[in-house]
Amino acid sequence: MNPETPIAFTKMSGTGNDFIIIDHRDGFLDGIDIPAFVRTVCRRSFSVGADGVILIEEADNADFRWQFFNADGSRAEMCGNGARCAARFAFDRKIAPASMSFMTDAGMISAEILGANVKIRLTPPADIRLGMKVGLGGEEVEVHFINTGVPHVVYFVEDGRDVPVAEWGRLIRYHRDFQPAGTNVNFVRRLGGNSLLVRTYERGVEAETMACGTGAVASAIISALKAGVEPPVTVTTSGGARLVIHFSLSGGSLARGDGIFLEGPARTIYHGQLQSGALETDG
Repeated sequence: MNPETPIAFTKMSGTGNDFIIIDHRDGFLDGIDIPAFVRTVCRRSFSVGADGVILIEEADNADFRWQFFNADGSRAEMCGNGARCAARFAFDRKIAPASMSFMTDAGMISAEILGANVKIRLTPPADIRLGMKVGLGGEEVEVHFINTGVPHVVYFVEDGRDVPVAEWGRLIRYHRDFQPAGTNVNFVRRLGGNSLLVRTYERGVEAETMACGTGAVASAIISALKAGVEPPVTVTTSGGARLVIHFSLSGGSLARGDGIFLEGPARTIYHGQLQSGALETDG
């Protein structure tokens, strides 16, 4: 890659999660240190700034495949809000039809464009562990674990506004029970009915983000299994946006074969070109 050659990109937002999306079907970034590139362009104030970078690539058995990178350059298996943005991008660029499928490191994801919203079908959740005990804030608390494409811990709180998300999220994210991969951490408050408030500490970003799609799904499923919430579940994110999670229950457990769906808006913020200054690391 010639640093003097501008790189076209699109900045997108999925309920507050923001991403740099690049059409990489011709592989022009092959051969460079992509994690270093991602860390550079995701720096806020010094470059574009984002929670992650998505590379859209050719696929033989799907409409496209992606590579997804967190802001720290680490590669992630899945990102719900990123998936919805990737689908919107592919549809707008005529890379894929309104009903599409694309390959991620977590498996095949299907998506459907529904006006301003995008609805994705996630891979089946795995490794559900309820009632785990971890030390937090000087006491032992109960948390729940589920992998919804990436690992998530769900911790129920009485008042989500006063939770020290950065401090507690970091402690749980690096807890020995979730190593070596680590985990995302969701602090969940039930708002009444089938609505939740969810604040998420995301590994790879290493901070609270405005939203996390797979975290919203994890929180909805665990809330159904442990707190009597019934689908569809509406999740209000840290940024105030809403996501809707669709799934089915059978006998108090997840119904097999019905699928788990995440629906919400995916917005294009702007199109731009990365100039050489955006790739400098001495800022």
